[in-house]
Amino acid sequence: MSVPDRFTTCHAITAKWEGGWSDHKADPGGKTMYGITDAVYRDWLRKRGQPVKSVRYISMTEAMLIYREQYWNPTAVEFGLFPGVDLAVYDAAVNSGVSRGIKWLKASAGSIDHSETVKRICRARLSFMRSLAIWKTFGKGWGRRVADIEAKGVAMALTAMGLSTPAIKVKANKEAEAAKKQASTAAKTAAGTASTSVATGSAPVVEPTVATDTTMLWALVAVFVVGLLVTVFLIAKKRAADARAEAYAQVAA
Repeated sequence: MSVPDRFTTCHAITAKWEGGWSDHKADPGGKTMYGITDAVYRDWLRKRGQPVKSVRYISMTEAMLIYREQYWNPTAVEFGLFPGVDLAVYDAAVNSGVSRGIKWLKASAGSIDHSETVKRICRARLSFMRSLAIWKTFGKGWGRRVADIEAKGVAMALTAMGLSTPAIKVKANKEAEAAKKQASTAAKTAAGTASTSVATGSAPVVEPTVATDTTMLWALVAVFVVGLLVTVFLIAKKRAADARAEAYAQVAA
């Protein structure tokens, strides 16, 4: 496997999600350019004895060197990753850190079907992202990104495993249809749960006069809160399934 060729191919997919200049107040990474944070760039310059400057002025050449040295080499090269798996781990490392990318790789390895390994990595990654407080801000974009990486990583793995293009398209279509069904089920369940929560929250409240009344009141509140949390989770699940359906449909096309 040609590492330079694989790096170029994989990074082109990752770069689409990283973009140019960003300084979002909710992003713990702070100022970034081409996906490289200000802290990473300044540290990289110091180690080379070069004048430190803002990442706003990083060149594309410098960014590509950092990506290769600090994210690609410690993952794809270090572990000799199979096509598709290399994309999944590399993009995870760029987005969430090299240590997490490797952690998800080790937890997902073991199948002789490398496309399944790609899926496992992406599931673990998405689960982690959903646990973050900033999911409410970046979740929609993250979900689409992970779905894109999964679908393209699976296609890469299947190609390297010897499957023909028509066979890969058939598999992609099946994944897209399965994801659509998951989205539909999640949407219906969320609607039902939301209705139940609203009904519970709208129930007449009787002024508590004894301990048992207070207990019942708190029980109703608990049911209402749990219902809302479940609804939020199901909505997130629907969005993730929608993103996977779209990503696999693009691969199939």
